[in-house]
Amino acid sequence: MMKNLGYTLMFSATLAFSCGGSSEQTVETIEIESEENEWVDLFDGQSFDGWKKYGGGDVGKAWKIQDETIFLDAANKENWEAGDAGDIVTVEEFENFHFQLEWKIAENGNSGIIFLVHESEEYSYPWMTGLEMQILDNDGHPDAKIVTHRAGDLYDLIESSEETVKPLGEWNLAEIIVNQGELELHLNGVMVVSTSLWTAEWEEMVAGSKFKDMPGFSKYKKGKIALQDHGDEVWFRNIRIKQL
Repeated sequence: MMKNLGYTLMFSATLAFSCGGSSEQTVETIEIESEENEWVDLFDGQSFDGWKKYGGGDVGKAWKIQDETIFLDAANKENWEAGDAGDIVTVEEFENFHFQLEWKIAENGNSGIIFLVHESEEYSYPWMTGLEMQILDNDGHPDAKIVTHRAGDLYDLIESSEETVKPLGEWNLAEIIVNQGELELHLNGVMVVSTSLWTAEWEEMVAGSKFKDMPGFSKYKKGKIALQDHGDEVWFRNIRIKQL
């Protein structure tokens, strides 16, 4: 569960002044408000506590924990059995939040972070409801030839304002901020996407995308966060969230 540590500290400062045998005291009350919310880890580095397979069940065996990272072992996909892989999602849903993780992708790899996901039997995949921050090897994957399909993009909707992805094999810091209908995507400390959700302009943009025939896409203002199995090796670490 998210923790709310909002509280106010109050203290008084008493200053004494002396003049001609008399004294005067001035008392000042100062209020200090703490940060209302704190960062909460969504991955403890040791277990899949708080995570599940999208659609039900435990995280599949293709997902592994390695050196305190979540790792999709796609190099051994020929040994996968039914149910071993698939997208994974948080057990908890989130509404207004600041989410962070670090990712790196294998050569020619493709994956994504999908958020505001509504898990239901009605929807077979997280991307049928949730929005995606793209993860990609821009230099090797053919999807990189498509504007809005490159690393850091709001997938198939908005391209990054600039390319800040690091060279293949290096860790990238991704941040997703959703707050009262405003969305920001940050990659490696740079805000690369900023937009307003659920406006007439937003609906028009969705209608011009590959999601136009998905009635549940981007309709939910609260949802889960998914890590995508796109069949390629990908690593995630330092996964945390703060409610806003």
